[in-house]
This record gives sequence, structure tokens and C-alpha cells, in this order.
Amino acid sequence: MKRAFRTAAWALALLATPLVGCAPDGGGIQSLKLAGIKGRGTLICGVDGKLPGFSFVNPDGSYSGLDVDICKAVAAAALGDPTKVDFRDLNSSERFAALASGEIDLLSRNTTLTLSRDASGGNGLSFAPTVFFDGQGVMAPKASGITSLRGLAGKPICVESGTTTELNLADRMREIKAPYTPLKFQTGDQTYAAYLQGRCVAVTSDRSQLAAKRTSFPDPAAHVLLPEVLSKEPLTPATVNGDPGWADAVRWTIFGLMQAEELGITQANIDVKLAEATANANQADLRRFLGVEGEFGKQLGLPADFVVQAVKAVGNYGEIFERNVGQGSKLKLERGLNRQWTQGGLIYAPPFR
Repeated sequence: MKRAFRTAAWALALLATPLVGCAPDGGGIQSLKLAGIKGRGTLICGVDGKLPGFSFVNPDGSYSGLDVDICKAVAAAALGDPTKVDFRDLNSSERFAALASGEIDLLSRNTTLTLSRDASGGNGLSFAPTVFFDGQGVMAPKASGITSLRGLAGKPICVESGTTTELNLADRMREIKAPYTPLKFQTGDQTYAAYLQGRCVAVTSDRSQLAAKRTSFPDPAAHVLLPEVLSKEPLTPATVNGDPGWADAVRWTIFGLMQAEELGITQANIDVKLAEATANANQADLRRFLGVEGEFGKQLGLPADFVVQAVKAVGNYGEIFERNVGQGSKLKLERGLNRQWTQGGLIYAPPFR
């Protein structure tokens, strides 16, 4: 019943008029979504809730993870308080309907940016900057002796339906001429439970998700990721299409976290950097970035110091990565493509100008 309601609401939302209007002072587009969030006093953020390192509910009921920190940063930028977030756990089948219907304001849930999801003729989402560049992988028990995709020929593989992984797996196995049996499940919990029960000889998902889920297995060392990377999976937060003002506010808050790392601005030194910018009128770029001068915040419908608030709340992008999924976490993932562009990675913020 819950899913049927969401589907109906999604259809109605797609027929609705865009959530934007003219600002009363003629200053451009005004975001009705952002106005609603400010009036409500909370940001409603859709997450997975069961994926260590990305979004996970701790024993005390609090949420943690990279995706969670993105929600907190946006709340800090828009509302001045990273605690003003109402987290909603969503599975892969529910997430887009929840966003389109207005049940959530922001989707920050290990979601791959694709053409069909972005296009107005598809899911009609508006994607923010990618926060984790990933690729699809396959995990199998070490005891199985399987060391490559070809070793899965004729065998059952567990996969979560309604995800890009389902089609990617089919494409790659077809490419290597290896028939297999896909065992499809509606949720990640069902998928991994079936894998641990031995109903399939392997499970496929984003490599980061496989590594995250493995940490909760009874014997993590008994499971290995096969070497093949099946696809490109740029995991990206999203808002509903039709409110460019809100999409811009989210987009530039995330770019602010990335630019802060490039500039060496951290959660620990942000106040010092702000004082330096305030005292030195010659540091034009830094002053604009931190909201000491200029109207970047106003153009986005945010406070002048929105970047300062976001970095104070969660740190810069590098700090978020390291704390949740990097070497300082249980996952211990290498940054790889998620390094700054100056270090050979793909993390790149356009100019704040």
C-alpha cells in the first residue's frame, strides 16, 4: 500500500508545475522548495540507512556516513544547523518516487547518475556533483575458488532489482558469453541475506557497497571481491527536476566542500581562515568564497557564509571521505578517482566567481 501510494504521488508530481517562481524583487528565480525547507526548519533527506560508511543507523539512533554528512552540510548551509535533518530510510525501489512526490527534499543515497535518470523523459532528476566515483563489482566466498567472472558461468548470482547493477551484470555476462541465473531481490537486506545463506554463489553491487556490507558479515575475510570492474558508477545526490534554485543551492554547497579541501580549509582551521580573510582585503578570492564579500550566497538563496557553515559542520570533502570510508574508517578504501584533480583524481570544483 505504501509503495502504491508513492507511485501515484510520483505520477501526480510529474504533472505538477515547476516549483519555482519569480522573486518579488525581480532578482531572478526563487526556490519554493528552499522556502519550504526554511519555513519547516528541517531538511528531509532520503538515505539508505543500512550501508556502513555511507549511511548507517548507529546503536544510539544517530546516523553516520558519507551520504549522511552531505545531508548535514546542506542543512548547515540552508538552515545554519547540521542537526536539522530528518532522515528517511529508502530502498532502491522507493527512492525516486519519494523524491518526485515531495516526501523528501534531497536524495543522498548511493545513487548512480545515468542519462535515463537525469532526462526529463526518464526519472527527471536534477543531479548534484558526484560525491563518490565507483564501479560495479562482484563478491564471492573465498572458499568457492572463483577468481573471475568466467568462473560464474552457469551459476546463480544475487542482485538487487531496480538498480543499474542488474543491467550491467546482464550486459557483461552476455559480453563474455557466460550464461548465469540472476536471483533478484527488492532490498539490499534480502540480497545479502540470500548470499550468506548460500542461495547464490556470488553477489553484485557497487564495489564500495560490497566492501561496506562485508564489514558486517560474520567472517569478512572469507569473502573476496573479484578483480573485474563492470561499469562506471558515479554516486551522486539528487533533487527533483523543476526547481533549479534548490538544485543550485545543493550543487554549490557540495562544490564548496570540494573547494575547501583544495584550498586547505578544514573543520579545525575554518575560523582562522575566516579571520584572515576578514582582516585582509587583498584576499579577494578567499573573501568571496567564505562570504566576507560578494553576493554568492544571495544568488543561491543561502546565507553569505553558507560554505563556512557547511565546513564547520562536517569538514571539507577529504575529511568526510577519510572519516567515513577512507583509511580512518573500517572500510579503509583508497581514494583513487576520488582524489582532488590536482592529485590525479576527479574531484573538481568550478570557480567560485
